[in-house]
Amino acid sequence: MDTKTRRATIAERLQVEGEAAIVELAALYGTSEMTIRRDLELLESAGLARRSRGGAISVQSRSFEPPILQRAAHMAEDKRRIGAAAAALLSENETVVLDVGTTTHEMAKAIKDDLAITVITSSLLIATELSTRSSVRTIVTGGVVRVGEMSLVGPRAQASFDDLNCDTVFLGVAGVSDVKGLTEYNLDDAYVKQTAIKSGRRVVVLADASKIGHVAFVTVAPVNVVDLLVTTALPENPVIRRLKDQGVEVLHVEPFKKEKD
Repeated sequence: MDTKTRRATIAERLQVEGEAAIVELAALYGTSEMTIRRDLELLESAGLARRSRGGAISVQSRSFEPPILQRAAHMAEDKRRIGAAAAALLSENETVVLDVGTTTHEMAKAIKDDLAITVITSSLLIATELSTRSSVRTIVTGGVVRVGEMSLVGPRAQASFDDLNCDTVFLGVAGVSDVKGLTEYNLDDAYVKQTAIKSGRRVVVLADASKIGHVAFVTVAPVNVVDLLVTTALPENPVIRRLKDQGVEVLHVEPFKKEKD
């Protein structure tokens, strides 16, 4: 790997994972710690990293949430594939929670027109998507609309799940870490997710490869609440391996590969 590519991948790693240690980077790229230090110094001067003791951290705040249209476009084909795989898990007459998120929205699009299920959601986008499906009974939580996100948050949204007993909760998150658990950018959305999790017998998390190892602002729940992770991350991903060691079942979906010109 040439110097330019190595620095670019280090910058991308920092953006995804939030931090990196010099010792780990040196081992990963098969180079000296001195070389990695020089890489981090240059990345810092370019405004792409901030040096810390023994490594570097991302300059992007963990509470920064990209706009929903930007999130929808990111890894769009992978999200469609994950959504289709998750929709294939649905059973006739099942009652499910479909959480807010761009990947769960793709799952809603993939639900068969003739599948009779009940869906509870705090996403106005998902509710709109399902409004034309006569076989799907859609229940929308109360709450306050998050401007620009079309999600319902606040005490009323949280209370909507208190007396519900659902079969499966399909959860979208900003990050999945074997250490920090399931994380989200926004506190209000995180609180709704926490109450939704408690309403289900089974929790299925939908997360593309870019979210594996990423840590956002607030922890929603530890990984031990996850029964199944549907992801495009490869089996050899070290975070995936550690999640499996903690008892998380993983459904691997073939990631999208752009054809070379």
